[in-house]
Amino acid sequence: MIIETINLTKRYGKLIALDNLHLNIDDGECFGYIGPNGAGKTTTIKILSTLLQPTWGEARVCGHVVGYESRDIRPLIGYVPDFFGAYEDMVVQEYLEFFASAYNITGKQRTRVVSDVLELTDLVYKQDAMVDSLSRGMQQRLSVARVLLHDPKVLLLDEPASGLDPRARIEIRELLKELRKMGKTIIISSHILHELAELCTTIGVIEKGKLLFHGPIDEIIAKARIGTKIHIRVTEQQDLAAGLIEKIKGVSDVAQDNGRIIVSLASQTHDFSVIAATLLKNNFRIREIREEEVNLETAFMRLTKGLVS
Repeated sequence: MIIETINLTKRYGKLIALDNLHLNIDDGECFGYIGPNGAGKTTTIKILSTLLQPTWGEARVCGHVVGYESRDIRPLIGYVPDFFGAYEDMVVQEYLEFFASAYNITGKQRTRVVSDVLELTDLVYKQDAMVDSLSRGMQQRLSVARVLLHDPKVLLLDEPASGLDPRARIEIRELLKELRKMGKTIIISSHILHELAELCTTIGVIEKGKLLFHGPIDEIIAKARIGTKIHIRVTEQQDLAAGLIEKIKGVSDVAQDNGRIIVSLASQTHDFSVIAATLLKNNFRIREIREEEVNLETAFMRLTKGLVS
Protein backbone atom coordinates (compact mmCIF):
# COMPACT_ATOMS: atom_id res chain seq x y z
CA MET A 1 0.00 0.00 0.00
CA ILE A 2 1.59 3.29 -1.12
CA ILE A 3 -0.87 5.65 0.63
CA GLU A 4 -2.85 4.70 3.71
CA THR A 5 -4.80 6.84 6.17
CA ILE A 6 -6.43 5.51 9.34
CA ASN A 7 -8.97 7.67 11.23
CA LEU A 8 -7.17 10.71 9.81
CA THR A 9 -8.64 13.81 11.44
CA LYS A 10 -7.72 17.48 11.27
CA ARG A 11 -9.39 20.08 13.49
CA TYR A 12 -9.02 23.84 13.64
CA GLY A 13 -10.70 24.65 16.93
CA LYS A 14 -14.32 23.60 16.47
CA LEU A 15 -13.93 23.27 12.71
CA ILE A 16 -13.40 19.68 11.53
CA ALA A 17 -11.55 19.79 8.20
CA LEU A 18 -11.08 15.99 8.03
CA ASP A 19 -13.27 13.52 9.89
CA ASN A 20 -11.85 10.01 10.40
CA LEU A 21 -10.63 9.64 6.83
CA HIS A 22 -9.77 6.13 5.62
CA LEU A 23 -7.93 5.93 2.29
CA ASN A 24 -6.00 3.09 0.65
CA ILE A 25 -4.16 3.79 -2.60
CA ASP A 26 -2.07 1.11 -4.30
CA ASP A 27 1.20 1.40 -6.18
CA GLY A 28 0.69 2.83 -9.69
CA GLU A 29 -2.86 4.02 -9.04
CA CYS A 30 -4.13 7.34 -10.36
CA PHE A 31 -6.57 8.51 -7.68
CA GLY A 32 -9.00 11.34 -8.40
CA TYR A 33 -10.07 13.31 -5.33
CA ILE A 34 -13.29 15.27 -5.77
CA GLY A 35 -15.54 17.32 -3.55
CA PRO A 36 -16.92 20.85 -3.05
CA ASN A 37 -14.56 23.69 -2.15
CA GLY A 38 -13.68 23.39 1.53
CA ALA A 39 -14.51 19.68 1.68
CA GLY A 40 -11.02 18.64 2.88
CA LYS A 41 -9.13 17.78 -0.31
CA THR A 42 -6.27 20.26 0.13
CA THR A 43 -6.01 19.43 3.84
CA THR A 44 -5.55 15.74 2.96
CA ILE A 45 -2.91 16.48 0.33
CA LYS A 46 -1.00 18.83 2.66
CA ILE A 47 -0.92 16.18 5.38
CA LEU A 48 0.34 13.56 2.92
CA SER A 49 3.00 16.01 1.71
CA THR A 50 4.12 16.50 5.38
CA LEU A 51 3.16 20.20 5.38
CA LEU A 52 0.40 19.70 8.00
CA GLN A 53 0.22 17.52 11.08
CA PRO A 54 -3.01 15.61 11.73
CA THR A 55 -4.90 16.26 14.96
CA TRP A 56 -5.20 12.53 15.40
CA GLY A 57 -5.22 9.39 13.30
CA GLU A 58 -2.42 8.25 11.05
CA ALA A 59 -1.22 8.80 7.50
CA ARG A 60 1.38 6.58 5.85
CA VAL A 61 3.28 7.22 2.62
CA CYS A 62 5.30 4.28 1.26
CA GLY A 63 5.14 2.73 4.72
CA HIS A 64 6.44 5.82 6.54
CA VAL A 65 4.29 7.63 9.11
CA VAL A 66 3.63 11.33 8.53
CA GLY A 67 4.93 13.35 11.47
CA TYR A 68 7.33 10.69 12.73
CA GLU A 69 9.15 9.84 9.51
CA SER A 70 8.55 12.97 7.43
CA ARG A 71 12.24 13.20 6.46
CA ASP A 72 11.96 9.74 4.89
CA ILE A 73 8.73 10.68 3.07
CA ARG A 74 9.86 13.92 1.40
CA PRO A 75 12.35 12.35 -1.07
CA LEU A 76 9.57 9.98 -2.20
CA ILE A 77 6.92 12.57 -3.06
CA GLY A 78 6.38 15.47 -5.44
CA TYR A 79 3.83 18.10 -4.37
CA VAL A 80 2.28 20.50 -6.90
CA PRO A 81 0.11 23.14 -5.16
CA ASP A 82 -2.71 25.00 -6.86
CA PHE A 83 -0.60 28.15 -7.19
CA PHE A 84 2.85 28.87 -8.55
CA GLY A 85 5.31 31.17 -6.76
CA ALA A 86 7.26 32.86 -9.57
CA TYR A 87 10.96 33.56 -9.04
CA GLU A 88 11.97 36.94 -10.41
CA ASP A 89 15.11 37.29 -12.54
CA MET A 90 15.42 33.53 -13.04
CA VAL A 91 15.10 31.64 -16.30
CA VAL A 92 13.44 28.21 -16.57
CA GLN A 93 16.69 26.22 -16.71
CA GLU A 94 18.14 28.09 -13.73
CA TYR A 95 14.92 27.48 -11.80
CA LEU A 96 15.16 23.72 -12.36
CA GLU A 97 18.89 23.61 -11.61
CA PHE A 98 18.25 25.46 -8.34
CA PHE A 99 15.73 22.84 -7.20
CA ALA A 100 17.89 19.99 -8.48
CA SER A 101 20.70 21.25 -6.26
CA ALA A 102 18.23 21.35 -3.34
CA TYR A 103 17.75 17.61 -3.93
CA ASN A 104 21.55 17.15 -3.87
CA ILE A 105 21.69 16.40 -7.59
CA THR A 106 25.05 17.71 -8.78
CA GLY A 107 27.42 17.87 -11.73
CA LYS A 108 26.69 16.02 -14.95
CA GLN A 109 23.77 14.20 -13.34
CA ARG A 110 22.04 17.54 -12.67
CA THR A 111 22.53 18.64 -16.28
CA ARG A 112 21.10 15.35 -17.53
CA VAL A 113 18.14 15.35 -15.13
CA VAL A 114 17.18 18.95 -15.96
CA SER A 115 17.42 18.17 -19.68
CA ASP A 116 15.24 15.07 -19.24
CA VAL A 117 12.42 16.83 -17.37
CA LEU A 118 12.46 19.74 -19.82
CA GLU A 119 11.95 17.25 -22.64
CA LEU A 120 9.30 15.26 -20.77
CA THR A 121 7.25 18.38 -20.01
CA ASP A 122 7.84 19.87 -23.48
CA LEU A 123 9.58 22.97 -22.09
CA VAL A 124 12.88 22.71 -23.98
CA TYR A 125 12.02 25.68 -26.18
CA LYS A 126 11.25 27.73 -23.03
CA GLN A 127 14.44 26.89 -21.12
CA ASP A 128 15.85 30.42 -21.55
CA ALA A 129 12.55 32.22 -20.85
CA MET A 130 12.04 34.17 -17.63
CA VAL A 131 9.94 32.16 -15.19
CA ASP A 132 7.65 35.05 -14.28
CA SER A 133 6.94 35.70 -17.97
CA LEU A 134 5.43 32.27 -18.55
CA SER A 135 1.69 31.77 -19.04
CA ARG A 136 -0.31 30.04 -16.30
CA GLY A 137 -0.28 26.79 -18.29
CA MET A 138 3.50 26.91 -18.82
CA GLN A 139 4.02 27.63 -15.12
CA GLN A 140 1.96 24.57 -14.19
CA ARG A 141 4.06 22.41 -16.52
CA LEU A 142 7.21 23.88 -14.97
CA SER A 143 5.81 23.10 -11.52
CA VAL A 144 5.34 19.47 -12.58
CA ALA A 145 8.86 19.47 -14.06
CA ARG A 146 10.23 20.70 -10.73
CA VAL A 147 8.74 17.82 -8.74
CA LEU A 148 10.01 15.23 -11.24
CA LEU A 149 13.67 16.18 -10.78
CA HIS A 150 14.26 13.65 -7.99
CA ASP A 151 12.08 10.95 -9.64
CA PRO A 152 9.49 10.62 -6.83
CA LYS A 153 7.28 7.56 -6.46
CA VAL A 154 4.20 9.60 -5.50
CA LEU A 155 2.81 12.78 -7.09
CA LEU A 156 0.37 14.93 -5.09
CA LEU A 157 -1.38 17.39 -7.40
CA ASP A 158 -3.78 19.97 -5.96
CA GLU A 159 -5.98 21.46 -8.72
CA PRO A 160 -3.23 21.35 -11.41
CA ALA A 161 -5.65 22.53 -14.12
CA SER A 162 -7.10 25.42 -12.09
CA GLY A 163 -7.32 28.61 -14.16
CA LEU A 164 -5.94 27.04 -17.32
CA ASP A 165 -7.35 27.61 -20.80
CA PRO A 166 -8.64 24.54 -22.74
CA ARG A 167 -5.37 23.95 -24.62
CA ALA A 168 -3.26 24.15 -21.46
CA ARG A 169 -5.63 21.75 -19.67
CA ILE A 170 -5.29 19.23 -22.49
CA GLU A 171 -1.49 19.53 -22.37
CA ILE A 172 -1.43 18.96 -18.59
CA ARG A 173 -3.79 15.99 -18.98
CA GLU A 174 -1.58 14.38 -21.62
CA LEU A 175 1.49 14.92 -19.43
CA LEU A 176 -0.25 13.22 -16.50
CA LYS A 177 -1.20 10.28 -18.74
CA GLU A 178 2.47 9.89 -19.62
CA LEU A 179 3.46 9.96 -15.94
CA ARG A 180 0.84 7.32 -15.20
CA LYS A 181 2.37 5.11 -17.90
CA MET A 182 5.72 5.55 -16.15
CA GLY A 183 4.23 3.88 -13.06
CA LYS A 184 3.90 6.93 -10.82
CA THR A 185 1.28 6.82 -8.08
CA ILE A 186 -0.78 9.97 -8.55
CA ILE A 187 -3.30 11.74 -6.33
CA ILE A 188 -5.02 14.56 -8.15
CA SER A 189 -7.77 16.86 -6.90
CA SER A 190 -9.77 18.67 -9.54
CA HIS A 191 -13.18 20.12 -10.37
CA ILE A 192 -12.85 19.17 -14.06
CA LEU A 193 -14.59 15.85 -13.61
CA HIS A 194 -14.73 14.61 -17.21
CA GLU A 195 -10.93 14.85 -17.37
CA LEU A 196 -10.56 12.91 -14.12
CA ALA A 197 -12.75 10.21 -15.64
CA GLU A 198 -10.21 9.87 -18.47
CA LEU A 199 -7.15 9.93 -16.20
CA CYS A 200 -8.01 8.08 -13.03
CA THR A 201 -8.31 4.43 -12.08
CA THR A 202 -10.12 5.17 -8.80
CA ILE A 203 -12.13 8.06 -7.38
CA GLY A 204 -12.71 9.42 -3.87
CA VAL A 205 -15.66 11.70 -3.09
CA ILE A 206 -15.32 13.83 0.04
CA GLU A 207 -17.82 16.24 1.58
CA LYS A 208 -17.59 18.14 4.86
CA GLY A 209 -14.45 16.21 5.77
CA LYS A 210 -16.09 12.79 5.35
CA LEU A 211 -15.27 10.31 2.61
CA LEU A 212 -18.55 9.41 0.90
CA PHE A 213 -17.15 7.00 -1.69
CA HIS A 214 -13.84 5.40 -2.62
CA GLY A 215 -13.50 2.98 -5.52
CA PRO A 216 -13.44 2.48 -9.30
CA ILE A 217 -15.27 4.99 -11.51
CA ASP A 218 -17.76 2.42 -12.83
CA GLU A 219 -18.77 1.62 -9.23
CA ILE A 220 -19.49 5.24 -8.33
CA ILE A 221 -21.55 5.62 -11.51
CA ALA A 222 -23.51 2.46 -10.66
CA LYS A 223 -24.06 3.77 -7.11
CA ALA A 224 -25.42 7.07 -8.47
CA ARG A 225 -27.72 5.46 -11.03
CA ILE A 226 -31.35 5.87 -9.96
CA GLY A 227 -33.46 3.81 -12.35
CA THR A 228 -33.36 4.27 -16.12
CA LYS A 229 -34.33 7.48 -17.88
CA ILE A 230 -35.02 7.78 -21.61
CA HIS A 231 -34.86 11.01 -23.63
CA ILE A 232 -37.16 11.13 -26.66
CA ARG A 233 -37.76 13.72 -29.40
CA VAL A 234 -40.61 13.42 -31.91
CA THR A 235 -41.16 15.59 -34.97
CA GLU A 236 -44.62 16.83 -33.90
CA GLN A 237 -47.50 16.39 -31.42
CA GLN A 238 -45.20 15.98 -28.46
CA ASP A 239 -48.05 16.20 -25.93
CA LEU A 240 -49.93 13.34 -27.60
CA ALA A 241 -46.76 11.24 -27.72
CA ALA A 242 -46.12 11.86 -24.01
CA GLY A 243 -49.68 10.85 -23.17
CA LEU A 244 -49.31 7.65 -25.15
CA ILE A 245 -46.02 6.76 -23.44
CA GLU A 246 -47.59 7.23 -19.98
CA LYS A 247 -49.87 4.25 -20.65
CA ILE A 248 -47.05 1.83 -21.49
CA LYS A 249 -46.38 -0.88 -18.90
CA GLY A 250 -43.08 -0.30 -17.07
CA VAL A 251 -43.18 3.50 -17.37
CA SER A 252 -43.25 5.19 -13.94
CA ASP A 253 -43.12 8.87 -14.93
CA VAL A 254 -43.20 11.11 -18.02
CA ALA A 255 -42.09 14.74 -18.14
CA GLN A 256 -41.42 17.26 -20.89
CA ASP A 257 -38.42 19.56 -20.94
CA ASN A 258 -37.01 21.78 -23.71
CA GLY A 259 -38.56 19.83 -26.58
CA ARG A 260 -37.78 16.41 -25.08
CA ILE A 261 -39.96 13.79 -23.49
CA ILE A 262 -38.14 12.39 -20.44
CA VAL A 263 -39.37 8.94 -19.48
CA SER A 264 -38.55 7.28 -16.15
CA LEU A 265 -38.80 3.49 -16.19
CA ALA A 266 -39.81 1.37 -13.21
CA SER A 267 -36.89 0.00 -11.18
CA GLN A 268 -37.02 -3.48 -12.76
CA THR A 269 -37.50 -2.22 -16.33
CA HIS A 270 -34.48 -1.63 -18.58
CA ASP A 271 -35.72 -2.51 -22.08
CA PHE A 272 -37.27 0.56 -23.72
CA SER A 273 -37.72 -0.87 -27.22
CA VAL A 274 -41.48 -1.12 -26.58
CA ILE A 275 -41.64 2.69 -26.34
CA ALA A 276 -40.13 3.12 -29.81
CA ALA A 277 -42.36 0.37 -31.21
CA THR A 278 -45.49 1.98 -29.74
CA LEU A 279 -44.65 5.42 -31.12
CA LEU A 280 -43.93 4.03 -34.60
CA LYS A 281 -47.12 1.95 -34.55
CA ASN A 282 -49.07 5.16 -33.89
CA ASN A 283 -47.39 7.00 -36.76
CA PHE A 284 -45.08 9.21 -34.68
CA ARG A 285 -41.74 10.04 -36.31
CA ILE A 286 -38.89 9.74 -33.82
CA ARG A 287 -36.02 12.21 -34.13
CA GLU A 288 -34.11 10.92 -31.08
CA ILE A 289 -34.39 8.18 -28.49
CA ARG A 290 -31.57 7.49 -26.05
CA GLU A 291 -30.87 6.41 -22.51
CA GLU A 292 -29.74 9.23 -20.20
CA GLU A 293 -26.01 8.96 -19.55
CA VAL A 294 -24.82 8.75 -15.96
CA ASN A 295 -21.24 10.06 -15.88
CA LEU A 296 -18.86 11.21 -13.17
CA GLU A 297 -20.42 14.68 -13.05
CA THR A 298 -23.90 13.21 -12.64
CA ALA A 299 -22.64 10.86 -9.93
CA PHE A 300 -20.95 13.73 -8.08
CA MET A 301 -24.10 15.85 -8.09
CA ARG A 302 -26.25 12.96 -6.87
CA LEU A 303 -23.89 11.82 -4.10
CA THR A 304 -23.04 15.25 -2.64
CA LYS A 305 -25.08 18.12 -1.25
CA GLY A 306 -22.50 20.91 -1.58
CA LEU A 307 -21.65 20.84 2.13
CA VAL A 308 -18.31 22.15 3.37
CA SER A 309 -16.51 21.91 6.69
